[in-house]
Amino acid sequence: MHPNPDSPAPISHYENFPVASLLCPAHLRAPIAAIYHFARTADDIADEGDATAAQRLTELQAYRDDLTAVCTARAPSAHWPQVFGPLRHALQTHQLPPQLLHDLLDAFVQDTEKSAAAEGYATHAELLDYCRRSANPVGRLLLHLYGVTDALALQRSDAICSALQLINFWQDLSVDIPRGRYYLPQEDCTRFGVTQADILARRQTENATNLIAHCVATARASMQFGSKLVRQVPGRAGWELRLVVQGGLRILDKIEALHFATLNQRPTLRWWDFPVMLWRTVWM
Repeated sequence: MHPNPDSPAPISHYENFPVASLLCPAHLRAPIAAIYHFARTADDIADEGDATAAQRLTELQAYRDDLTAVCTARAPSAHWPQVFGPLRHALQTHQLPPQLLHDLLDAFVQDTEKSAAAEGYATHAELLDYCRRSANPVGRLLLHLYGVTDALALQRSDAICSALQLINFWQDLSVDIPRGRYYLPQEDCTRFGVTQADILARRQTENATNLIAHCVATARASMQFGSKLVRQVPGRAGWELRLVVQGGLRILDKIEALHFATLNQRPTLRWWDFPVMLWRTVWM
């Protein structure tokens, strides 16, 4: 039997945070999964395998061409039916804002270009601008599905999504740096006395530890500011969001428990973390 191209493929990647779980309203699971698979596939194009940067950029452009096609009621190529079949249905059914999807692709292109050039980010503001395109669109798309549109809710959503992206960066330093991905802002490195040589060698000096502790504190503050959004998102979706927030905060706890030594270790969530997260969601 052939798979239905309008049915999202199973989620198989490791994730810190729940995606389209049973807590989501049933009628929104398909569009949420469609958004997830669109972003996940683009991320794989930009990040997985042995393709050159030029090949990745060419494939991302082809992927964007298919996005443009389904956003304008034209047929996409046959290259990614498992992505653009469900996404086309979600666009038609829920009137998703196409620019948010294009913003995600802009971020993947930027990541590919920066990695190819072994470039990092000069300032924290520049890094947050990357998060604005790499992470925040997902939260705004979900709020669109939930019918939550006020300005404060969008601001809180952006704070949560940027925090999740930053948490992923600080969790994955030991993985990203060997792959030529540099997210520690240069201004913060200079402030804490961490050199480029320290970063490349992944030396967990006292200065590096203080730098990562600062980055963790910044991400935690952003998450805590955004966490009030859980009271604005209705029903089961609000409980889903509570778990997302607690998943991010739990990773920060694990980084802190490692004394911020993530230049050489990658903390992950284990089964025993979920009862803790569930307990904390009750008291949000």
